[in-house]
Amino acid sequence: MSITLRKLAVFTKVAETGQATKSGELLLMSQPAISMALKELEENAGGQLFIRQGRRLILNDRGRLLLEPAQEILRRVARFENLLAESERQPRGLLRIGASTTIGNYLLPSLIARYSCLYTDAKASLQVGNTHQIEVSLDRGDIDLGLIEGPSHAPLLKAIPWRNDELVVIAGREHPITKINSVTADMLEKANWIMREPGSGTREVFEAALAEFGGSINIDLELGHTEAIKKAVEAGLGISCLSRLAVQRELENGWLVEISTHLNLTRSLTILLRDDGYRTKLLQSFLDMLLLNEVQGSECASRKAIQK
Repeated sequence: MSITLRKLAVFTKVAETGQATKSGELLLMSQPAISMALKELEENAGGQLFIRQGRRLILNDRGRLLLEPAQEILRRVARFENLLAESERQPRGLLRIGASTTIGNYLLPSLIARYSCLYTDAKASLQVGNTHQIEVSLDRGDIDLGLIEGPSHAPLLKAIPWRNDELVVIAGREHPITKINSVTADMLEKANWIMREPGSGTREVFEAALAEFGGSINIDLELGHTEAIKKAVEAGLGISCLSRLAVQRELENGWLVEISTHLNLTRSLTILLRDDGYRTKLLQSFLDMLLLNEVQGSECASRKAIQK
């Protein structure tokens, strides 16, 4: 039986895209080469792995059974290649980072840029999702490190406190609630809320803070993206609660107004790792940068100038 890593890569990519042509583009292979690899793999498997529906290729029950083991093999090979690529002097390879929405959109881009500047042979990819999605991806091995907002609900993952964040209740500048000096819990309950979806760390922290006062809220609209929520609030469709990191620009420009409440809206941002006892130099160097928080962008720029 001749099952190569290339065939497994073709199998998993076709399972993901459902198309031989699209898979070929992503793998830099011709469509005939993709078809040949699938044919040989199905011969090795003793039968078809896909159902053909026009140009669509859909996994059958046998294909679904083999998909997860194939993905696991490719993940282990990628990790092995990273280990081989590591230099004694400098980390090398691709670090796969996952982050919940606020961290991924407002904190990590500059940190990844700083990291890439410091370690020119290291690269990073970023997956952004809600807290639950990041936990699942890390547990499954799709990413190497996760950063989430609020507490973790994955007991098998190692959680490390990173830094504090503050949520703020916001409204559009013409919203009637902005004219009230002291907003009560009852007013918050009766307001129309625009919030993130279940599984979002921001929503979980806010609901927990409100529950301390025995209250709950009426969610009129759920949106999966922070920018969409800000625009909806700015348009007067309701009020919301988001990280100060996400709304600082809008508050400074007066497009949104912060509503003072008695709620405890501070939270801890958390680093998540698989607790498998080993960290590559690539992973450890990024983790050190996050925890030390001492390497400034100006230092990176100075280092690049010296290198030139």
